Amino acid sequence: MKIKNRYFLNKKKLKEIKKDLGEYSSILSDKKKIEYLEVDPNPFILVDDEPTIILINNKPYPTLKYLINNDIRIVKKVVVDMGAVKFMANGADAMSPGIVDASKNIVKDDVVVIVDESHKKPLAVGISLIKADEMINNNKGKAIKTIHFIGDDIWNLKI
Repeated sequence: MKIKNRYFLNKKKLKEIKKDLGEYSSILSDKKKIEYLEVDPNPFILVDDEPTIILINNKPYPTLKYLINNDIRIVKKVVVDMGAVKFMANGADAMSPGIVDASKNIVKDDVVVIVDESHKKPLAVGISLIKADEMINNNKGKAIKTIHFIGDDIWNLKI
C-alpha cells in the first residue's frame, strides 16, 4: 500500500470517529498520538504509530492486530467451530452452520469480532447480517459479512 497522506486528526473529526466506534471508542484516548493515514483502498487511524482503526466506506472498525495485541474486551463476539477457521483465514463470510455461539446482544448491522472455538483468538471483523439467535440456530445461510481478516492487506500493513 502506498501512503498518500499522513496528518494528525483534529478534535472535531476525532469526536465523530469515537462516536461511530461505539463500544470501541476507548481505543482513541486523548492522551495518545492519533493520526490519519490515507492509503488505497481504505484509510487508517494510527494510534501511537500503530494501525488501530480502518475506515471502510467512512465507517471505523478496529483492526485485528490492535484487538489481539492490546487484549481489548470484545463486546460483540461470534464463535466459529474449528472447521470454519481455514475459511475465515481466507476471508470467507461466516455461515450460520459454522457458528457455535454468539453474544446475545448482536443485532443486524452490528460490528462483530469472529473468534475460534478452541483458543478464542480473533480471526476476523465483520458486519452481522442477522441476529445472534438466528446465527446459532439457522442450518444454512450467511450470518456475517467479513470486512477484515487475519492475513489480508490490512493485517499485513507496515508503517
